[in-house]
Amino acid sequence: MTALRRLKTMFLALGLSVLLTGCGYNDFQRLDEEVKSGWAEVLNQYQRRADLIPNIVATVKGEANFEQETLTKVIEARSKATSIQATPELINDPAAFNKFQQAQGELSSALSRLMVVVEQYPNLKANQAFQDLRVQLEGTENRITVARNRYIKNVQEYNVLARSFPTNLTAMVFSYEVKPGFTVQNEAQISAPPKVEFGK
Repeated sequence: MTALRRLKTMFLALGLSVLLTGCGYNDFQRLDEEVKSGWAEVLNQYQRRADLIPNIVATVKGEANFEQETLTKVIEARSKATSIQATPELINDPAAFNKFQQAQGELSSALSRLMVVVEQYPNLKANQAFQDLRVQLEGTENRITVARNRYIKNVQEYNVLARSFPTNLTAMVFSYEVKPGFTVQNEAQISAPPKVEFGK
């Protein structure tokens, strides 16, 4: 009788360990931390870009005839992008995440417009301080792309775990929601071929 009990206890322990191994709880913890870490790096690069903008604007303002409207749009876009509180909880709130993403997209668009307009100002193009800032901005944009791609991959792994059986049951029990990923805000603009205009 005791041998039978021991055998039952052993099978129960074995069954529980198999069940717990397949539930994915630890995988959720690991992937959630990777998503948070990836998001922190995205925010770090966005902050780096935001910190560069005042120097770029100050340098461009030195050009007497520079288009004020273009500068104003960059300043307003930066203000809007930095006014959104970018907390780790933002990645679990699709509406707030979308708002943040739109603000960053507007800032990217305003900066792109600024760089196009700068091409029409030979003094600015020749200004070494501006060229240094431009190189830093381009490097930062590249870092943003790399950080976003890492974040997208982390979210994808997390979401696959949250949607796959049997780990989706663990997701339901512990309320592990699917996390939002980055989307293209200006898909229509991106799909249109760019207009190339040479300066006079």
